[in-house]
Amino acid sequence: MQELSKLLQLGPLHPPEVRGGTFRNPDGVARKTWDIATQHPDYTGKQTKGNKLDRMVLQAFIERPDEMQAAAEAIRIGLKSGALLDLPVVDEEDEHGTSAPEGRLLLRQHVARERNPKLRAAKIKSVQDSGGTVACEVCSFDFERTYGPRGAGYIECHHIVPLHVSGPVKTKLADLALICSNCHRMIHRSSPWLTPSDLRELVKVKHRT
Repeated sequence: MQELSKLLQLGPLHPPEVRGGTFRNPDGVARKTWDIATQHPDYTGKQTKGNKLDRMVLQAFIERPDEMQAAAEAIRIGLKSGALLDLPVVDEEDEHGTSAPEGRLLLRQHVARERNPKLRAAKIKSVQDSGGTVACEVCSFDFERTYGPRGAGYIECHHIVPLHVSGPVKTKLADLALICSNCHRMIHRSSPWLTPSDLRELVKVKHRT
């Protein structure tokens, strides 16, 4: 229970500011585990109260044990490695790509790695002060050159070593790269993420061919 409690506390679904002092503590984890266990059809003792979700989880493990064990292991590995704490955005498409429901209001809660917006401004200023151009360090795209005044001083900022890898760290300007939106998305498109230099080499190879 101690080990499981520590693992579950790494989960990204509940932001720290909404967690109570007993969030996923060993006692609570033990109780929830027992709630699920007493729903098992082979259990002959008195069932605890539990809830509908407990029964659904148990039924899934009974009906699809290999699939559920594999899912549990993937979650365990993802939480321990940090890969589940900073996931790239995934676009949801319908199977045929012809229609899909949209427009509903959704409430989503997530844990985000702390980022200091002042660092992006400082990184851009350092480039400008040195006489450089605020352009993508991968493909050299310049927002101002393309969009005029509307694009002046705009570019995205990327941590060369992702924060989910480094963990809490005191970031220096040298740890950041200025990246255009397209290159930023390509870096984050799939795991493992590319570094800016990796993507720059990929672009160079493509241009040579």
